[in-house]
Amino acid sequence: MFDSDALAQAMQRSRGHAAVIMGPRGLIDLAQSGSAKAMLPRVTSGLPEVVFLNTSGGLASGDRLGFSLDLRAGTRAQATTQTAERAYRAKGSPAHAEVSVTVGTGGWLDWLPQETILFDGARLERHTRVDLQGDAGCMILETVMLGRLACGEQLRHLHLRDRREVRRDGQVIHHDALALDDGVLERRANPALLGEARVMATLAIIAPHAPDLLHSARAELNEPGVIGAASAPPGRLVLRLLARDDWPLRRQLNRLLDRLRPDPLPRIWQI
Repeated sequence: MFDSDALAQAMQRSRGHAAVIMGPRGLIDLAQSGSAKAMLPRVTSGLPEVVFLNTSGGLASGDRLGFSLDLRAGTRAQATTQTAERAYRAKGSPAHAEVSVTVGTGGWLDWLPQETILFDGARLERHTRVDLQGDAGCMILETVMLGRLACGEQLRHLHLRDRREVRRDGQVIHHDALALDDGVLERRANPALLGEARVMATLAIIAPHAPDLLHSARAELNEPGVIGAASAPPGRLVLRLLARDDWPLRRQLNRLLDRLRPDPLPRIWQI
């Protein structure tokens, strides 16, 4: 007979943290542990790139993953992830992901991670925090996919708490939170919620010139299969996109990023 106590042993959990410090002349320091890694591809044009990755293959119950990036004064860069992050079914405590960024005076960061795919039963809590100093600015993107359409996946159980917070000199200037659970999934067909959408994205530019980009952003929101809207509160431009499939949404995002930023996309992003 099997010993039920032995079968109930604790499962192994993934832990990882990668930290990068960059200055105007390039890399200053790089530290990485566990499942989190960071790479700096050699680029010949555009912004220097930082590519973060999670070697565990995804996030499950109790996993912890952290990425941090410190751009010193006058440093401009773009950061992304090597591939889509995956949040798998979790019976116990949620997985936790933390992204922490500091951008020094005169600096700029484009934070352009690949999408996050949520599987049925996923439990994920994520916090992205960007600290801007002085006149620094940033662009931040987050894309969430509710299962994979091509695989016919349907989500019935979910726990997602996703926060994006931007501070300037310690004061909150942008806060965006998304919460999804079983109750929302039951009502998701409501037009006031997701309708038929399975993929959603939020793109925000935080800078004094951001509202000036509103007309250009709205002119680009014409990809078939994508519903999009843009608004321009003081010092910000915020776009929200919904689509049934990730492919048209990716095309829409690529066109928006080409229109709204002067630099080439990260090589890993290009279609």
